[in-house]
Amino acid sequence: MPRNPSTGVYSKPAGTTPAVGQVIDPVPWNALTTDLGNEITNSLPRDGSAPMVAPLKAAGGTVSGPGLGFASTPQTGLYLKGGGLLGFTQNGVDVAFDKASVYAAKSGDYTALASDDNAIHRFTAAATLTLTAAATLGANWHYAVIADGGDVTIDPNGAETIDGSATLVIKNGYSVEIICSGAAFFTNKLFARIASKADSAAVGDFVVGLTLSNNSGTPNTHIDFSAGSARLGSSFVSNPSSITKRTNGTFAAGTGAGGLDTGSVAANATYFAYGLRKDDDLTFDTVLSTSATIAGVNTALLTGYTIVKCIGVMLTDANSNIRPFILYPRDEYTFVTPVKDAISVAISTTSALLALTVPSGAKVKAKLRFEFTSSATTNAVLIHDPAQGILVAGIPGDGGNMGTIQVANGLAIGCSDIWTNTSRQIRQVSGASGNIWVWTDGFYFPCGRNA
Repeated sequence: MPRNPSTGVYSKPAGTTPAVGQVIDPVPWNALTTDLGNEITNSLPRDGSAPMVAPLKAAGGTVSGPGLGFASTPQTGLYLKGGGLLGFTQNGVDVAFDKASVYAAKSGDYTALASDDNAIHRFTAAATLTLTAAATLGANWHYAVIADGGDVTIDPNGAETIDGSATLVIKNGYSVEIICSGAAFFTNKLFARIASKADSAAVGDFVVGLTLSNNSGTPNTHIDFSAGSARLGSSFVSNPSSITKRTNGTFAAGTGAGGLDTGSVAANATYFAYGLRKDDDLTFDTVLSTSATIAGVNTALLTGYTIVKCIGVMLTDANSNIRPFILYPRDEYTFVTPVKDAISVAISTTSALLALTVPSGAKVKAKLRFEFTSSATTNAVLIHDPAQGILVAGIPGDGGNMGTIQVANGLAIGCSDIWTNTSRQIRQVSGASGNIWVWTDGFYFPCGRNA
């Protein structure tokens, strides 16, 4: 074959360059014409009527002069980069294409390598993902992680960081894409956005579920919280399952652990329950405090937690036991046993405060029932919100919510829901002297719970 297969140069067979008057030898000339016919057959038709039957070997080219280009746009096409890599150029500008995505499942700890560029790894159990040094992986290296069976802790090399932190925990059920700058690692922030439940922009104040109840096994010292969620302003937390906290221990993470923010449980005390969000994995927990405000909660034991919202309240009795109660919709608490807060207490035209068995430190609406007796045959009692100031009982004054029957020393009954002050007190006054009995059935302590 006269065509050199390495260079593609065609050389005529010997004896095919005649001189004037020379007799032509048919043997080499027949070989020449046969050879030309074969080479024409082996050539690629310009009209594309026949395909290549062997690989097409193009020139290496450059980004401005690709080895395979177009007649109308010669600077657009394919060229060979350094290291044997294929390059794509458009109008003389290199176009970058990603490597093929490769999926793999991982059941334990793993170290991400440079060869994992554009890989997707699904971790089916709790694991630590160690990242090779950023300089080794290089800028633009990227990698996707799916936590599908346990939390995945991403640990950059040495003192390197990911999103500015030493480590990043991807909670089970979440995923993240990691990008290398050549010096540090970053994520696409999707995990942080989803995990925070859009805290940065959301507003609102509500409690859904998280219902408090005495624990059935140890009701005196254990309080249960059902599944639910809570938000206050831009803070949100969700609890997928019920948990239990104890009043006979200081706070520790998890169900069944102590719940007090400080000290030991006190008698006849009020404990406010606050929903907590653990900062690193966003899980729910609860702390119990005598403070009626978030600002007053002792946070010495709450490092790594955000206090989201007050989600309820409970009271202790004289024996420091949790007073049995039922929590109904719309934050209505009912004591299993009504509390008799007044027993034949003297009442007169002089207004006086009366303390009730309700939460201290916050205004609540007490659910009250009363009885009243007086030697006066016509008498009225007015029990009211202290915020109304000093009122006068009876028709000439501010009315009443209970009055005696028209018999001296008879008994009258009444009931009412009345707001207290923050010292758990209401006001009482009557048109004439007498005595009252007051039963506290419970109270409303609004936390934003509608059901």
